[in-house]
Amino acid sequence: MNYSFPENFWWGSASSALQTEGESQGGGKGLTTWDHWFSQQPNRFHQGIGPQQTSTFYQNWKADIQLLKTLNHNSFRTSISWARLIPDGIGEVNPEAVTFYNQVIDELIEQGITPFICLFHFDMPMAMQEIGGWENRDVVAAYGRYAQTCFKLFGDRVLHWFTFNEPIVPVEGGYLYDFHYPNVVDFRRAATVAYHTVLAHAHAVRAFRAGNHAGEIGIVLNLTPSYPRSQHPADVKAAHIADLMFNRSFLDPVLRGKYPADLVALLKSYDQLPACQPEDSNLIADGRIDLLGINYYQPRRVKCRDSAVNPQAPFMPEWFFDNYEMPGRKMNPYRGWEIYEPGIYDILVNLRDNYDNPRCFISENGMGVENEQRFIEAGQINDQYRIEFISEHLKWLHKGISEGANCLGYHMWTFIDNWSWCNAYKNRYGFIQLDLTTQQRTIKKSGEWFAATSLNNGFEKE
Repeated sequence: MNYSFPENFWWGSASSALQTEGESQGGGKGLTTWDHWFSQQPNRFHQGIGPQQTSTFYQNWKADIQLLKTLNHNSFRTSISWARLIPDGIGEVNPEAVTFYNQVIDELIEQGITPFICLFHFDMPMAMQEIGGWENRDVVAAYGRYAQTCFKLFGDRVLHWFTFNEPIVPVEGGYLYDFHYPNVVDFRRAATVAYHTVLAHAHAVRAFRAGNHAGEIGIVLNLTPSYPRSQHPADVKAAHIADLMFNRSFLDPVLRGKYPADLVALLKSYDQLPACQPEDSNLIADGRIDLLGINYYQPRRVKCRDSAVNPQAPFMPEWFFDNYEMPGRKMNPYRGWEIYEPGIYDILVNLRDNYDNPRCFISENGMGVENEQRFIEAGQINDQYRIEFISEHLKWLHKGISEGANCLGYHMWTFIDNWSWCNAYKNRYGFIQLDLTTQQRTIKKSGEWFAATSLNNGFEKE
């Protein structure tokens, strides 16, 4: 069967500043939380590899953009590093950063690749974290000024802006489950961080609209459809609460301009609501977006709890559900994630039916595999497993579009093997193999397949 996609469909990939640029303490850049955490606990990072060099995009941006062209990208998402542009989070702009980002944006456009620019991808300036990070409303205001600076500097050429990438992840990692700095386990503080992130997002949207900038502004959310073990009311309720906490806590504010009433009621009943101010509701309403980026990797399967909650334990989302391992599920054993292609369709149907069918695109989808060198054939990684992963997801994406979903593109994570936080280079995701020792770049089989798919605006598959 031929799977053809709409005219002007966005084919590309996604990356981030911290994961690709390197020069984490050069070029006038300020420290991020990742630089600080690695200096304190390098043992928390796979093979002791930190953010210093990552994939050397800061040096190799021009050659890497040429590789994007070779892969037939017509669009590409990356981020601006707040700490590189404004080293202390507030104050003077770093001219070296302005030169760098101008060069990247101009070269992308020169090569016919539309730049999609994200303002925050997990990389809080350490100077901002030292005064409380997203727990501090002064940081929220500073982020708004940073966003405004970016619009003024680059908004004449960048027409697709995103305020945050996966804003739930710093909440989960930094304030619930101890996999991001500052390694806090405290739901009330997590709720404050999540709430202030929504306020920061809305400040940026307001600044964008007030400046009458061309183009559009959105946000990138990692959506994990919540599936109940069964249709028993207890399982259905468990899945509903998981959906409220992990999806709708950001999805509803940015698309509807308000929080789900049942989420507010639930957190209020457990005294976990963040402090609010009277003007917040109008600000949140002003934060409704033009374009939604959807990162989809795996579903969330839950069931009702089988045991009572320890009342002395920290309040956590898992007070309301247990994770459920569905028998026979397909797995990526290297990442420990379920592969469930219909989830991408279910997300689109939910947006179509319950959120007025917003303009959206798949901003990330990907498969991380460990020790890919074992698949080298004639000097090239033959990652047929990744081709299969992409094509099966695209089949379900195609179905969603054919049934009316307003999905405009597909970006893969990621174009080159990059540094992945505490996992460093353990799992490789790229269309392009990166040799860490020599920095040599080699296109994988999946990169060739994707280039052909983009060129043909579709693919053939039985």
